[in-house]
Amino acid sequence: MDAVGQHGGPVPGSRRAEVLAAVAERGMIRVTDLARELGVTPVTVRRDVAELAEAGLVRRVHGGATAIDGGSAASSRRASASARQASAVGGTVGMLVPSLDYYWPDVARGVEEEARALGMRMTLRGSVYEATDERADVQRLIEAGASGLLLAPTLTGMGGELMRAWLAETDVPVVLMERNAVVGDERRAVESVITDHHGGIAMAVHHFTSLGHRRIGVALSRHSPHAGQLHAGWHAACTELGLGTADVVDVSMPDRPDPGFAAGIEAVVDAVLETGTTALIVHSDPEALRVVQRAAERGLRVPGDLSVLAYDDQVAPLATPALSAVRPPRRTIGRTAIALLTARLADPGRPVHRVQVSPTLKVRSSSGPPRSAA
Repeated sequence: MDAVGQHGGPVPGSRRAEVLAAVAERGMIRVTDLARELGVTPVTVRRDVAELAEAGLVRRVHGGATAIDGGSAASSRRASASARQASAVGGTVGMLVPSLDYYWPDVARGVEEEARALGMRMTLRGSVYEATDERADVQRLIEAGASGLLLAPTLTGMGGELMRAWLAETDVPVVLMERNAVVGDERRAVESVITDHHGGIAMAVHHFTSLGHRRIGVALSRHSPHAGQLHAGWHAACTELGLGTADVVDVSMPDRPDPGFAAGIEAVVDAVLETGTTALIVHSDPEALRVVQRAAERGLRVPGDLSVLAYDDQVAPLATPALSAVRPPRRTIGRTAIALLTARLADPGRPVHRVQVSPTLKVRSSSGPPRSAA
C-alpha cells in the first residue's frame, strides 16, 4: 500500500517513485494525466518531474516527461509521427487576438496562409485589450479541437496575472505573438515571436538624423502594449546620437474612442510649436494622420516645418502627403508563430524559442530635411 500524506495523496518519496514507474512503463507521461491519476495538482507532479530530471532519472519535455533510455527516442518518434498525422488530416490551431479590425487581421492572414500550406485549419477568436480574464476564450478554442494555441493575451493587471497562472499550468503547446512572458516559480519562458519595436523606432530616429533633424520627438498611443518599448527605443537612439529628449515633444495620446482624443491631438501640435520639434514619430497611423491634418490647419508645412513618420503603415501610404512609416512584419509574425507551434508539436522536448523579427522602414513624402537645413 502506498504511503499517504495528510491531504490524502501519496507522500513525496512514494509519489516520485510512482511518477518514475509511470515513465518507465509508458515511455512518456503527461503531467495533467498523471496528476489526475495520483489525485494531486499538476504543479506537484511537475515539481516531482523536475527533481527526477535533476537526478538524471527522466527527461523533461513540454507538458510531461520521457524515459532516459530508448523509450525516450521511441516517445519522440511517436510524438513526431502524431504531429505529422494531425497535420495531414487537418489539425486545428487556435488563435486569440485582442482586435479583429486593426493590426491583427494581417497577422491572422499570415497564420492562415501557413496553416493552409501545412494542411491545418485555424480557429480565430477575438478578445479586447486589457481583458479581465481570457481563460474562457482559450478554453473554447481547446474545446473546438485546437491542438495548439497562438495567443496575444493580456499580460498586465489582474487579467494578466490570471493568464500567466494559466500559462504556467497548461500542457497545451502555446506560442505568444507580440508578447513575451515568463511564468511559474521557476520563471519559465513561454515560446514567442515579437517585432523588434525597440530597433524599429531607432531606425526612424536615424532616418530623421540623416536628413539633418536634431529635434526629434514622439507621440505614442496610450493604449498600445508596445508603448514602453517604443519610448525606450526612441530615448536610447536619441541618447546614442547625442540628441536631447527633455525639450522636444514626448507625449502619450488618449485612445481614439476616448472623448479627449481631439484635445490630445491638439496638445501634440501645441507641443510641436512650443518646443520647436522638427521631426515627429507618431504611433499609430490614424493618430499620425490627424496630427498632420491639424498641423496643416495651424499653418505648419509637412514636411518642411515638421516631418512626420508613422509607426504602423496600414493606411500611411493613403495620406496626403503619403506618410513615411515603420512597418511591423505582421504577416511574418503569423507565419513564424505557426512554424514555432508545429515544431513544438513535432518535438515537445525542443528548447523554448523566443524569436524577434525586424520591421522595415518605408520612406515617403512626409519626411524631409528641416527648413533650416533646406
